[in-house]
Amino acid sequence: MVSNLQRRIALRRKLHILRTLTNSKSVKKSSIIMDSLLYIYKLKLKLEEIKREYSNLMAIKKEYLNLMKHIQVPKEVKVEQVGEKFLVRVICKKGENSLVSVLEVLDEVGLNVLQASVSCKYFFAMEAIAVAQNQQAVDVREVTQLILKAIEKPDVPGLVNDSK
Repeated sequence: MVSNLQRRIALRRKLHILRTLTNSKSVKKSSIIMDSLLYIYKLKLKLEEIKREYSNLMAIKKEYLNLMKHIQVPKEVKVEQVGEKFLVRVICKKGENSLVSVLEVLDEVGLNVLQASVSCKYFFAMEAIAVAQNQQAVDVREVTQLILKAIEKPDVPGLVNDSK
């Protein structure tokens, strides 16, 4: 007797939980079960919709990344003298040693970099403020040409490529 009573109480508790989870207004056991099945079916449809949306977003992301690989970035080198300081702006295709090449050129012509901002997410971009060492004369056109030559050099083999 006690076990039957316990089973009925457990069944009522489970039906009450089902009714609460599915927001069912039904009182009959069969209606609550049908409402629960309908609720599960709706959840399954929502899950399939989310999976489709996710796969669409992943396809869009893949296409976007593929397009970003093929974008041709124009080479742009601009060196301006502002008082005693030089403002250097470089934009070019991302390479393994672009930063190193530009900094070596600046060092060769006698410019010390005071401040620099570098970005290399999809292409290499750098803005730097430099001053001449020992107050020596620096030709802006010569610096521009040397930087252009440095960024046009092919990448040095053997270096680790982190541009992927």
